[in-house]
Amino acid sequence: MHLIHRGLVNKNLKENLLISFKKSFSKGFGIETDIHATKDQEFVCFHDFTLKRTFNISKSIKNLNYQKLKEISKNKKSEIPLLKDLLELSKNKFFLFIEIKPLFSRALLKKLLNETKNYSKCVFISFKHKNIQNILTIKKSSKVGLSFGNNISAKTIVKQAKNKAINCLILDKSFLENQKINNLKKEKYFYTIKSKKEFSKYQNNNLIFENL
Repeated sequence: MHLIHRGLVNKNLKENLLISFKKSFSKGFGIETDIHATKDQEFVCFHDFTLKRTFNISKSIKNLNYQKLKEISKNKKSEIPLLKDLLELSKNKFFLFIEIKPLFSRALLKKLLNETKNYSKCVFISFKHKNIQNILTIKKSSKVGLSFGNNISAKTIVKQAKNKAINCLILDKSFLENQKINNLKKEKYFYTIKSKKEFSKYQNNNLIFENL
């Protein structure tokens, strides 16, 4: 299974927008997206911790209420969506790999699980493995994955993969030809595929790719 990274993006469509997600679904693909919590504890689909790269505004997501964030992004014609809007848009037909960017409190994780409880195709992933550990202590049956960068050894990944509660691994594409990783029985997804050549070469794997 392949997933589109942050939704379908081109010169007319920006990342992590509802219209970008809708275009991805229209092509039959699920999505890998990122979430943060606003000051008033609303979950939003946004990659960065601040608005600097996207809007050239030096403000952090966690320090803004959602209405203020919505106002800023709407004025820039790139309204940041709520996770609940993406869930509704998916109609529980497409897989949503939800990457939790910051380290969330247990209270926030409980809220997240409650907000997504009617959507069986949600998989929670994070580079901050404490998020995943806490999710499993709150709801053991949650679908979860551990994310790893290219700075982590294959030996470490193999060790972590032994945890039966973990459904999948999210791995840097540099591990695509690593024999130790290939030998793992655990479901694996590789990010981020950015060219048609790469996609064609590795399409027999589960890929997280950008618009090709």
